Amino acid sequence: MVELNPIMWWRRLLSLPNESRTKTFAVAFLVAFFSAIAVSVTAVALRPIQQANLERQRTAQMEAMISALPGMADILREAGADTMESFLVDFATANTATNVNPASYNFRDAMTDPASSISLSRDVDTAGIGRRPNLMPVYMLRSKGELALVVLPVYGTGYQSTIHAYLALKGDLNTVAALQVYEQGETPGLGSRITDAAWQALWPGRKIADDDGVIRISVVRGSATTVFEVDGITGATRSTTGVANLLHFWLGDLGYGPFLTRLKRGDLET
Repeated sequence: MVELNPIMWWRRLLSLPNESRTKTFAVAFLVAFFSAIAVSVTAVALRPIQQANLERQRTAQMEAMISALPGMADILREAGADTMESFLVDFATANTATNVNPASYNFRDAMTDPASSISLSRDVDTAGIGRRPNLMPVYMLRSKGELALVVLPVYGTGYQSTIHAYLALKGDLNTVAALQVYEQGETPGLGSRITDAAWQALWPGRKIADDDGVIRISVVRGSATTVFEVDGITGATRSTTGVANLLHFWLGDLGYGPFLTRLKRGDLET
């Protein structure tokens, strides 16, 4: 009759000589088995702590980024922003996505993933990005419960690179608080000047749309003459036009436009 008592099995195993292959394989298997269990239990137990640490790190990075935006320190001081929230915008519903954690979502992974983005035809792809993620992050700063600032990650094609920027809008959602280009590969000394503090300082106070809701923000050759215009950079027409084009796309119907409209109306489901 087969002995089913595990204690007897263990005693028999220990009684085998150390040179026994059976004993060696059995001990190795048991060590690996219980180590795997320990690692799995530890990973599950620590996951909430890891997520909390990631969220704190992301929040700290975003707060540092916002504070570094041209003129943002003054804006934050004047607005008295005391809380910041991060959301993911679901462009299909023009609402916030509740089934994905903003802290773990990376829109750059979705930029080329057919399962996480949509293909854009040339006639609507003013940003020249080819595909648009289904979800994009948005950051809201509030002061005493009132919306003070909305920060939108935006990107698009310039002269010879993809330009990544943050567009910060004031609480009216129509006035630019700041624009910060934080990544680009444009021509050094020409198109790369879109990262110059002096040029980015021209954006605060500009209006993005007219009273009819038509997106009007643009970069012009020479000097700006309206609240919708920003001075261009001599010798960098295609780079600065790229910035204007990407803003038109992301503020339009295929970008954050419908979401911002719902935010203005106050009927978001968060």
